[in-house]
This record gives sequence, C-alpha cells and structure tokens, in this order.
Amino acid sequence: MRKRSKYRPKPLLVNPLGYVLESLKPVSQHEQYLVELKIKNHLAMTTLTRGEATRSDIDTLIASVNIVEALYRLGFGKEYADVVREGLDALRDVGKRGVESGRFILKSTEMNALNLVMELHDAQMDLITIKDMDKAVELVKEEFRQRKMRPIVESKT
Repeated sequence: MRKRSKYRPKPLLVNPLGYVLESLKPVSQHEQYLVELKIKNHLAMTTLTRGEATRSDIDTLIASVNIVEALYRLGFGKEYADVVREGLDALRDVGKRGVESGRFILKSTEMNALNLVMELHDAQMDLITIKDMDKAVELVKEEFRQRKMRPIVESKT
C-alpha cells in the first residue's frame, strides 16, 4: 500500500480581487438570497409549530441554529448567550423526541426558544458580511469534522 501524502493543494481563486470586494458586502445587500433563506427557515419553523415537520425541516432548522451559534461565537450577539443555549437545547429535545416517536412535536417553551433563535438569526443576517458568513460556515464544518457537535441521539456503544 502506498502512503497517503499530507500535501493538499489549496484552491485557487479565479478572481481574487472580486472575492475580496464581494466578501466586504453585507449579506443584506444580497436581497434575493436573504429572502430565500428566511422563507426556507420560517417555512421549516411553521411546519414544526403545526406538528407537520419532516426530517428535512428539522435539518434546515439545525443548520440555521448552528449558524446562529457560530456567529455568536464570532461575536455577533454576545449578549444573547441564553437565547442561543436555550434554542440549541430546545431543538435537541424536539429532535430526540422526533427520532423516538417519528413525529416532531413542540412544547410551548421550546416553541418560544426556537422563535427567539429565529429572530436572532434574522437580526444577525442583517448585520454580517459575506466574509463573516463564510467564517461561520467554516466553523460549523470544522466542529462537525472534529465531532465536537452534540448529536441529537447519543450512540449506544
């Protein structure tokens, strides 16, 4: 067997100056993207509050709450630590019950916590730049790669 090389080529940017200029723009200037993101997230939240949520709706909410937590760690909304923690806990509890029962049903405290997290997500999207969003996505990917994220269902080993 051949030894795996540690060399990993870095991706080359086709237009480095364009990348830098684009990363300085606020996300709020990309109105179409922002509207589509908010519609997708709020639709998932609405189906969850109705008790009609599917696995993909929960995945959408998990992704948005992970971004909220990453942006919080990067300094956007430091005063909302309790909102982020309660939102993560509420989503984990809903997911755990959903995996066990096959239906994702919210309790009132979880609904309030998730609504606050979604409000924080919308506020963060109005403040951040594309570069901040890239950093948050990379932070989430790195946490996932290193298996530092709390899973919804604990493995039984």
